[in-house]
Amino acid sequence: MTYCVGLKVRDGIVLIADTRTNAGLDNIAVFRKLHILNHPNQRVIALATAGNLAVSQAVISYLAEGVTLDGHDEPLTLETTPSMFVTAQLVGKAIREVYRQDGEALEQSGGFDVQMLLAGQIAGRSVRLYQVYSAGNFIEATTDTPYLQIGEHKYGKPILDRAVQYETSLEDALKLSLISMDSTMRSNLGVGMPIDTLVYRDGALEPEIELRITDEDPYFTSLRNSWSDALREAHLAIPAPPYWYGK
Repeated sequence: MTYCVGLKVRDGIVLIADTRTNAGLDNIAVFRKLHILNHPNQRVIALATAGNLAVSQAVISYLAEGVTLDGHDEPLTLETTPSMFVTAQLVGKAIREVYRQDGEALEQSGGFDVQMLLAGQIAGRSVRLYQVYSAGNFIEATTDTPYLQIGEHKYGKPILDRAVQYETSLEDALKLSLISMDSTMRSNLGVGMPIDTLVYRDGALEPEIELRITDEDPYFTSLRNSWSDALREAHLAIPAPPYWYGK
């Protein structure tokens, strides 16, 4: 299990992913699920993955080797796509290639399971955030829906629904995404530390923040404690229901 969330606000993008993967209670490991391509002044492209780890890694390998899209004579990679829309098409085509090779066998042994968040900017183009499905099709974050999630998303969704807007600052977008991640980790042991983090400001063409947050990170510890305290204080401050007849 995993959890990844991407926020596209007016000033840029926040993308975070946990690193826990497990095949049973006694087989827990750490794998990077947030992959970042950074060519300063040229492009920043990030890909967060959820689902079957072998499928995700195969897709990443296809993207590194090159995939030929309809209408293009030469194979493209994440380093050579002309736009983020074409990059999303490329990721979808890579997923379909993996399915063509291994899909039948995987369907017989549990299913073909992969989803990806694709975010970034290419010089001269707009910042984009996409969610790519296991069929290779995709949707894009909009001003009305400025965040996308993959993996174990239900526990971290309420805070995003209540607080995230397109006008949210990058600082608050990072804070809210971390609260969303903490809420997920508290409710699902299949999601865990460390957390890989990308903050990208529109037009910068290099990451503003790129780091791995560990259990020892003092800010994250303070954030999770402050959020728990704030929730307790909030529910205690709300008056009892008028139909409560207890003494």
